[in-house]
Amino acid sequence: MNELISWKDRPDRKPLLLRGGRQVGKTWLMKEFGRQYFNKVAYVNFDNNERMAALFNGDSNIERLITSLQIETEINITPADTLLIFDEIQEVPQALASLKYFDENAPEYAILSAGSMLGVALHQGTSFPVGKVEFLDLYPMSFSEFLEAVENARLTDLIRADQPDFKMITAFKGKFIDALKQYYYVGGMPEAVSAFIQRRDFTEVRRIQMRLLEAYSQDFSKHAPNETVPRINALWNSIPAQLARENRKFIYGLIRDGARARDYELAMQWLLDCGLIHKVNRITKPDMPLMAYIDQNAFKLYFLDVGLLSAKADLDLKTLLEGNRVFEEFKGALTEQYVHQQLLSECKLRPHYWTAERAMAEVDFVYQNGSDIIPLEVKAKENLKAKSLRQYFDKFQPRYALRASMSDYRKENWLINVPLYAVASILTLG
Repeated sequence: MNELISWKDRPDRKPLLLRGGRQVGKTWLMKEFGRQYFNKVAYVNFDNNERMAALFNGDSNIERLITSLQIETEINITPADTLLIFDEIQEVPQALASLKYFDENAPEYAILSAGSMLGVALHQGTSFPVGKVEFLDLYPMSFSEFLEAVENARLTDLIRADQPDFKMITAFKGKFIDALKQYYYVGGMPEAVSAFIQRRDFTEVRRIQMRLLEAYSQDFSKHAPNETVPRINALWNSIPAQLARENRKFIYGLIRDGARARDYELAMQWLLDCGLIHKVNRITKPDMPLMAYIDQNAFKLYFLDVGLLSAKADLDLKTLLEGNRVFEEFKGALTEQYVHQQLLSECKLRPHYWTAERAMAEVDFVYQNGSDIIPLEVKAKENLKAKSLRQYFDKFQPRYALRASMSDYRKENWLINVPLYAVASILTLG
């Protein structure tokens, strides 16, 4: 919401494209933003909208488009106080292309658009308005947002502070840990979180998650080329097993015996474009720019949401009640998924990972923070060892190294241990 407000107030704003997987809350956010900050909202949903498809397949004269949109929405569209919302814009490629003309010829209009499958749309010959739009990515709710919704906004403030007070954070660690267990199961999909807040019913949460997973599978059949659908499903279904491997590296042979990269490249790109999975590449050397040292053949794939991963993996509800077992579930894969999700949504980071050439050492995540390249190791257990992280530190000499674990915050000569529930604070450390 804060980023949308900033966009609204910029004198040189361009039409804004809100990207994200289905059901992460794009439509609600756009409408709520319009309700709070504009006098009028003209909302158009392009999904199965033949009138709008016909309108935008004509010429892109702005006056003609605005007149037609006023008829469609029954709103008198005036630039000074109206928010134009184009939802599911990928369904009408010419509507996507029209954003160029709005930017060039009518920049006074505030246009907010969203699409769950924009990347997929771009592969179908769409004339994309390069350089004429801005982007904003929406992810499932982060742990901080979940904590604020379910528990206490003041707890969220503690871990989001510019200078976190870790003595106070440690004093309330019982509350943080209980909420984090819930988050591993519920995740950050808004409908699941809302149901949990209202009824505290984990069974209802799981029902919603399974329905979401089924809806994604139906999307595969609806939108993807027929010959690609079986491979998309096979790759999608293999991800829990991929993450349960000791080093998490994606192996095509786990999809089926004899599977090769070229057989599944399109299926993988389709899932990435939909925002349903995220790819983390290996780097050969932690030097700037990191993009120059990416190994394209070695990567991990993560789900969009830890709760959906726990549903896909059929996590037993009893694990929430057995001490800290949930953090170690299928070899700590949920914990690594959780940390990756926070790096993306809370910290706005796109991490990589590092392994030594002979895979004798591995650091789970490596990210750039200003002029620093920081290694981050993830540990699900209290029994802590940092052999790989120490090897990385000795070899590359970063300014400091981070470990996220169930242990309390502590700062050593070379290593900072941050509690898993306070991962949101990592950009303030060091």
